[in-house]
Amino acid sequence: MARARQTRTDDAQSGATLLIDQVAQIAEGIARTFAPFCEVVVHDLRDPRHAIFAIHNNLSGRAPGDPATELGLARIADSSFPATIANYANRFADGRPAKSTSIGIRDEQGRYVAALCLNVDLTLFRSMQGALAQFNATDAEPVPESLDPASAEAIRGRIDRYAAGLASAPQLLKAGERRALMRELKASGFLEVRRAMETAASHLGISRATAYNDIKSSKGSP
Repeated sequence: MARARQTRTDDAQSGATLLIDQVAQIAEGIARTFAPFCEVVVHDLRDPRHAIFAIHNNLSGRAPGDPATELGLARIADSSFPATIANYANRFADGRPAKSTSIGIRDEQGRYVAALCLNVDLTLFRSMQGALAQFNATDAEPVPESLDPASAEAIRGRIDRYAAGLASAPQLLKAGERRALMRELKASGFLEVRRAMETAASHLGISRATAYNDIKSSKGSP
């Protein structure tokens, strides 16, 4: 019986080792994809004093053989600990802000034997965010200017009201309804300004040629 128990123990250890090796391969692929901003760490929770099995894109200054973190120890102590904790705020030893995700790996008996952890350095991204915010900023005093022709908004608004009156959308108008609309826009002077036909055609989801054909068809309508 003792030999049977030992055999089962050896099988479990062998299975856990194979599992950790597979996780290590996944970690390497993730690390190569998100290098150099994301540190990827594989923890072997069977040996908490030397838990770090592999580390890629090293941002924390740790090394293989270093001990488990507090989160790793919590997993070892409690098999009901959440399997995945994603996007939690963290910090590297030198103070750099990080965003971390920790994924626990269980063996066949439901015990945590490994963890895959991702630590993203937010320093560069926050710098980029600040630069983009500065680039997108405009002066407080508005200037009455638009790069859109003044009549374009009016044309689109008239098309929207016409379509709404038919319980439809501009792109869903039937050919006869669209021709009637184009006749109305023409009669009201909406199409007399520069690029009016392009604006109307774009909002209706048709080509400019189709819009011109609608105008020609409208001329022959009673």
